[in-house]
Amino acid sequence: MQNEPASSLEEPHQPDSSAGWHHLPRELRSRYLRVLFFFAGVLLSVLWWDIILRRVGLRRLSIGTANRRYRRIAQRFRSLATSLGGVWIKVGQFLSSRLDVLPDTITDELSNLQDEVSPETYETMLSVMESDFDGAISTLFASIDEQPLASASLGQVHRASLPNGDAVVVKIQRPNIHDVIHTDLEALGWVVRWLKRYRPITRRADLDALLEEFSLTLWEEVDYLAEADNARRFAMMFAEDPEIRIPKIYPDLSTERVLTLEDVYFIKITDFDAIEAAGIDRAQVADRLFRNYLRQIFLEGFFHADPHPGNLFVEPLGQGDWRLVFVDFGMVGHLTPEMKGGLRDVVIAVGTRDLDRLMQAFQTMGVILPGADLDRIRQAEAALFDQMWGKSMADLTRTHPQEMRKFASEFRDVMYEMPFQVPSDMIYLGRCVNILSGMCMGLDPDFNLFEGLRPFAEQLLAEDGADWLDELLKALEEQIRVLATLPKRVDTALTKIERGDLIVTAKASPELQKQLSLLNSTLNRLVGVGIFAAFLVVGSILYINGQFVPGIIFFSLALVSLTWALLKPLK
Repeated sequence: MQNEPASSLEEPHQPDSSAGWHHLPRELRSRYLRVLFFFAGVLLSVLWWDIILRRVGLRRLSIGTANRRYRRIAQRFRSLATSLGGVWIKVGQFLSSRLDVLPDTITDELSNLQDEVSPETYETMLSVMESDFDGAISTLFASIDEQPLASASLGQVHRASLPNGDAVVVKIQRPNIHDVIHTDLEALGWVVRWLKRYRPITRRADLDALLEEFSLTLWEEVDYLAEADNARRFAMMFAEDPEIRIPKIYPDLSTERVLTLEDVYFIKITDFDAIEAAGIDRAQVADRLFRNYLRQIFLEGFFHADPHPGNLFVEPLGQGDWRLVFVDFGMVGHLTPEMKGGLRDVVIAVGTRDLDRLMQAFQTMGVILPGADLDRIRQAEAALFDQMWGKSMADLTRTHPQEMRKFASEFRDVMYEMPFQVPSDMIYLGRCVNILSGMCMGLDPDFNLFEGLRPFAEQLLAEDGADWLDELLKALEEQIRVLATLPKRVDTALTKIERGDLIVTAKASPELQKQLSLLNSTLNRLVGVGIFAAFLVVGSILYINGQFVPGIIFFSLALVSLTWALLKPLK
């Protein structure tokens, strides 16, 4: 995710961890030391259990207790983060998405960390508003609800009304939150400096880049003017879509610390009973939510990156009609053209089983850290291909969610062992899709990810068919050309062996000749499958774009080539 902070906040993005804690007020100094003591204890535990004991021959004891120890550390951090609020809840949520850095026992525990803390008093929050609006609150607002609608680590939300009768909500930052963020980032800077001395972590992640990435995201979240700009951009994206509602922003009543927007808090998307009571089909809600996010990610390249239940609502319109409502635009994701290109290359590489192209795509996107063992990573990718290759779409569609989760867990373990660095674009996208899929399954237990994806994929194919077709056909052509020459090359090699023209003069045994003949037939079959794929893609493009007769012709050719490839006997 790309974050471009406001110019007024540029300096806070670069906390000086070397400044220490002596200059801080007593309350912040206590907070700073509490964090350092916690992480010092964690690092000492890791030093003892994971380094010293393993070096003195007690490796089995260290490994056997690892999951229990890591889970206890994560639980203690959850308690600390909930108590302190501020940055640390955000840190926990950020770490829960770092499947490439941390073991699953930690990320699973932190994934349940909710950004809900005790609210500030109404008088305290009112003082923030009075400071930003020069004390003219009574003339700007007809009323403000003293009880907060929601309370998070960085701010809280109050319902209010305007003199003209408009119902609004006011999002107000906690007082001194910038000082708290400065303090917490200083402490986090010290922790990062300690962790950089531990090679098993530094070889897997660029800690300085992670800290900078997290800091930029955090500072943007406390710039409510940037959030207002994000909301306006979403409103423009969906201005012609009657199924989506984005709250109106009141710019004259908004500052960097106060954001006033239209009150659109209706039925929470996880309140299934209320949705059904309003006569709304839960399956339709899941479908619309999923399709809308596909549009945000792949068409707009700009997506709402925090789709938790408190940010999504269903607005009943009567007689079964309804709208999907989004709120809270502080965390958004951007997919750059380079990232889109990288994802496209990944798809083509997987589709053609081209490991070299896949490695290049990963390096282009910054997935692989400098100094990584590329040969070892390539071996891991080949093993993954061997495990997944050959499964049809029908097989994948019938895959049980539990099997998918099991495979994801196994793949995460591989990533934990290898030096991968998931780019921020992919972190927030992956986190977003993970939350989204769980939400859709909750709304509709029969929700099928592949069926939901199919019509959107057809739309993308119709819009960008030429580019995708050129790329795919080019890759297939290269593969087919290589495959087509292999049988002749094998036959030539056999002929030379039989004539004794090679240095190795021994004739091939009958068993070897049989294996080579089998290889020859297999390669011919692969050529047929490649031709089938090319005809199928061309037919799909033509059919989707209304060219029905040519499309059917190419489908027929695809069927003939597939039949030839499958029925041709292996000798």
